[in-house]
Amino acid sequence: MGTEGSTVLSPLWRGLPTIDSSAASTSASCSLPPHFEAVGSARKFTRNTLDRWDLIGLFDEVALVVSELVTNSMRYAMPAASSGEFAVVGEYETPVRLHLMRWTSRLVCAVRDPSESGPVVGEAGAGDECGRGLYLVESFSDAWGWHPLAGALHGKVVWALFRLPRDRD
Repeated sequence: MGTEGSTVLSPLWRGLPTIDSSAASTSASCSLPPHFEAVGSARKFTRNTLDRWDLIGLFDEVALVVSELVTNSMRYAMPAASSGEFAVVGEYETPVRLHLMRWTSRLVCAVRDPSESGPVVGEAGAGDECGRGLYLVESFSDAWGWHPLAGALHGKVVWALFRLPRDRD
């Protein structure tokens, strides 16, 4: 886990309202190992980051969205090895990365993974256990989307945006 800038997410901003350049921004990111236990690590990282940024009141909604985005990355973007574990992709042992970015008016959660296939909103039946993740992301965030990565990195970024309250005490 660590804090760093996130230049790989520049395509994320196309189509979103402009960001006031005078607003201070900060970001944090962490690598996630290619197994489902990473979802818990992502939630813990999110809690610690939101607490540090004085946004812990948003934790429930943001953690639900982060959980769904990371779960989808693990389930659909990671190639399965014959043992049932995930295969290591290229040189990276941790090909999934969670990014949290904050401005005065918005918070963005983004998950980078090695798949170039875009996410698809499923239509789950009443008894289905899968197919509701992106519906939840759409319901709890103010906007979401995805972009393919360009350059040396291959894959995509799936993101969700939360508008922050204007009056914060």
